[in-house]
Amino acid sequence: MRSPVPSPAALGLGRSSAGKDLAQLGWDNPDSLHLLWTLASTGDPDLALNNLIRVCEAAPELNDALRDNEALRVRTLALLGGSTAFGDHLAANPELWHELDKPLPTETEMLQTLLGTVEAVPATYEEQPERPDTAKDDLSTPGTYRAGEGDYKAQLRADYRTLMMRVAAHDLAGTFHSRKGQTEPQPEIPFTTVTRLTTALADAALTAALAMAVRHVYGDKDMDVQLAVMAMGKCGAGELNYISDVDVIFITTDANAKATRLAAEFNKIGSTTFFEVDANLRPEGKSGALVRTLDSHVAYYKRWAETWEFQALLKARAQTGYIPLGEDYLAQIRPMVWTASQRESFVEDVQAMRRRVLENVPDELKYRELKLGEGGLRDVEFAVQLLQLVHGRSDESLRVLSTVEALSALVDAGYVGREDGHQLIEAYEFLRLLEHRLQIERFRRTHTLPKQDDEQSQKWLAIISGFYPTSNKSAAQMMNQHLRKIRLQISELHSRLFYRPLLNSVVGMSADALKLTPEAAKLQLAALGYGAPDRAFEHLTSLAAGSTRKARIQAILLPTLMGWLADTADPDMGLLNYRKLSEAAHDRTWFLRMLRDEGIVGQRLMRILGTSPFASDLIIKVPEVVKQLSDGATGPKLLETKPEQVSKALVNSTKRHRDPDKAVSVARALRRTELARIAAADLLGFMPVRQVCHELSTIWDAVLEAALRAEVRAWLLDKREEDPEAEPPARIAVIGMGRLGGMELGFGSDADVMFVAEPADPEEENEALRWAIGIVDKLRRRLSKPSGDPPLEVDLGLRPEGRSGAVVRTIASYKRYYERWGEAWEMQALLRAAFVAGSKEVGDKFMEMIDEFRYPKEGVSEKTIREIRRMKARVDNERLPRGADRNTHTKLGRGALTDIEWTVQLLTMMHAHEYEDLHSASTLEVLDALEEHELLRKDQVTDLRDAWLMATDARNALVLVRGKRVDQLPTPGPQLAQVAGAAGWAPEENQEFLDAYLKATRHARKVVDEVFWGEAESFEHD
Repeated sequence: MRSPVPSPAALGLGRSSAGKDLAQLGWDNPDSLHLLWTLASTGDPDLALNNLIRVCEAAPELNDALRDNEALRVRTLALLGGSTAFGDHLAANPELWHELDKPLPTETEMLQTLLGTVEAVPATYEEQPERPDTAKDDLSTPGTYRAGEGDYKAQLRADYRTLMMRVAAHDLAGTFHSRKGQTEPQPEIPFTTVTRLTTALADAALTAALAMAVRHVYGDKDMDVQLAVMAMGKCGAGELNYISDVDVIFITTDANAKATRLAAEFNKIGSTTFFEVDANLRPEGKSGALVRTLDSHVAYYKRWAETWEFQALLKARAQTGYIPLGEDYLAQIRPMVWTASQRESFVEDVQAMRRRVLENVPDELKYRELKLGEGGLRDVEFAVQLLQLVHGRSDESLRVLSTVEALSALVDAGYVGREDGHQLIEAYEFLRLLEHRLQIERFRRTHTLPKQDDEQSQKWLAIISGFYPTSNKSAAQMMNQHLRKIRLQISELHSRLFYRPLLNSVVGMSADALKLTPEAAKLQLAALGYGAPDRAFEHLTSLAAGSTRKARIQAILLPTLMGWLADTADPDMGLLNYRKLSEAAHDRTWFLRMLRDEGIVGQRLMRILGTSPFASDLIIKVPEVVKQLSDGATGPKLLETKPEQVSKALVNSTKRHRDPDKAVSVARALRRTELARIAAADLLGFMPVRQVCHELSTIWDAVLEAALRAEVRAWLLDKREEDPEAEPPARIAVIGMGRLGGMELGFGSDADVMFVAEPADPEEENEALRWAIGIVDKLRRRLSKPSGDPPLEVDLGLRPEGRSGAVVRTIASYKRYYERWGEAWEMQALLRAAFVAGSKEVGDKFMEMIDEFRYPKEGVSEKTIREIRRMKARVDNERLPRGADRNTHTKLGRGALTDIEWTVQLLTMMHAHEYEDLHSASTLEVLDALEEHELLRKDQVTDLRDAWLMATDARNALVLVRGKRVDQLPTPGPQLAQVAGAAGWAPEENQEFLDAYLKATRHARKVVDEVFWGEAESFEHD
């Protein structure tokens, strides 16, 4: 017959001595089933049984009490299986089991217990203050006491631990679940009750610590100063953890040596007996005076305090010591706290504080870290405090201390929706519950969840947090499922707390949601980083007001979209651009649907709209580009388009039009779409700089090809009306120069070109050239016509004889010119020549012809090298614009594009006759060849390449932000933040972006000095 008594294994016991231990307790029988199943339901049955054996060996009467007293049984076993620290405390002091049968301790009981331990009496003063100290003979209130003589630390620590053990036992019992071991659940202790008691215990502990400090400093003498202790942080707010630092600030009537010593002794006793007592939130932090008078505090906060200090003061509370002085402190300081949101730097300070919090968490801990991780406790606390600072200035109902009270007040006052607010309170309390359970285990400060693969710890945490297994999921799986839901709710925090209420001020979204007034909404917009809150509110009203379906969808979307916009460099511009885009896409039914259904599209779109006017204008003109912001089967759709296919499509699409204006208009439209795609991919970090330049060059080549064909086709169609057999009198090739030739165009680059024409009939060369010049002139005029698109300027400045030279020449003419009059700079310019459009046969012949000039068989002469260096010196001295900063000019600055490209070109001229793969128009390809042939050291090539890529990226970012070609980086501030954002950096890291640029170009300049100028290595650029 099967025994009704479960085996140790069935009870979750794994220790080899488990059966023996159960027998020792007398639990190995059917009469003890309720005890066994209660034991099995603890977080760690082995730990609980081991601790119980230790206690019962010294206090056997506990065993009988557990059998008959269900509340005691649940509290004791839940505690012993949930906390190693409290199990050790009870095993060391087994007589304390009776404490677990008592109700929760009251605040008065805690004070009287700990002050009684140190034999405290109210302290006396040399001069009785006008308002009496709050200390009482019955030890029932905080105040200034004097301890008796003796060393009470060990007993004080033990009594503190015992009181905390009582709180923990009731707390753990409230989340304990034993289907067979309980007849009814124990009362669940609300989070606010637990934190109220842990705070009260800290107050009692530090009141006793102050009493001991008074004894150490004054002995039996009367005190000559009053000292108030202000609790800050979670202790000040009445929401303290089980174990945590306690932040304090001291105020004294006289900042003399004894007052300082009293505060120092207080810190020392509190830190060595209970928990870390931290006074670093005081004015000037660690370097500031430990104690100050009230007037000194007020003077500091009026003149020197930073925004974070006022945010910290939201939680200030008079804790102990001379309480009236603490109340005076609050009366003087709090008016400054509630006007902090009007400080000029408020928004930037708040954003910087939030970033610092997130940056302090290693990537591998961002999910496991409950406090500082993404979707963690600090996110909620930070957001709530921001709303308090913004609206508490005019609404005194928000001037409360704790996070939960503040959230409730924000809901009651209509600043946060009722459902959102209550969900966030529940989420916050759940994360705090997990935090408390982690701290109870060994009674140490921690906020880090166990690793996912630590199944035993995961199970333990889940069970003591109130989760239990179901038919198809373990307790840990149930806990993690709920935690993911909570994290998601908090990840939507800014939408719920900041942006959704803003939309409620424009249009009612739910019956229970109270609206912000327009004035309060504008205040909130300003606090969230909108520099023109009136206009931002107008945009919101335009987008979401009304009863149309689109307005309702916008009202749902905008809270999330505005949260993403807030992370960009210019949220005001982003919101305006979104309004323009919404109006441009008003007849596209897919637009709002896509933003609603594909969150990644909205997130990417907001980043573009809040960063780049250049890209935004293009997308507003071509809203279909938004469709490419989603992901395809292989990654972002922005990368699915192949530039060669686009080029072919662009050229083919213009063939259908007889009118060259229409053909060029079609080419412009396709270029516009392609520019928008490339700019979006660049801004989102999908496309490296080298690819951006290649694709921009490819689209320019296609435009030139399409425009040239359109002009020739129009002439031919007209001519054939007179002569059906007519053919063009010449074949024209377009030679790309400079960055176009090297396939390294940027967003703001013109097309540097030369035109070559070969007559169909050599006898009619003059007529053919006149015809070709007419075609080219029309092409240039048509492309340069003003339009809303980025300009299409065709620059012929590098042709023979410059601007005074012929627009078109034959190959033979070019050859004669280069033989007779070609200068060193023109040979240098030819290094970047490449055929890009028109007749390939003519282009190839031209390229073959110029090879003898740019790549002479014997190499270039020393005279040519000297001439190149002389010209470079002139460029350095004369070309930099007036007022430009040579350190941050991306083209002509030190170590910037011109420096690098001239160095690469000089080396090409010196060695191209030796190495065939130096015959390239691309700077980057030549750098690769220079490294391969060891003409430069690997580190030198790396320095030049890195600087070229960064300068090109910075130059592109300037165009994306300014909408036109600009070469000068701005100084640190809002403009540089936009440029940094466009270059792939966080806007707030604009100084780091600038430092990285300066470092890269400094290293490049060092190479330029050594290689181009032949200067000996120095440490100038280190």
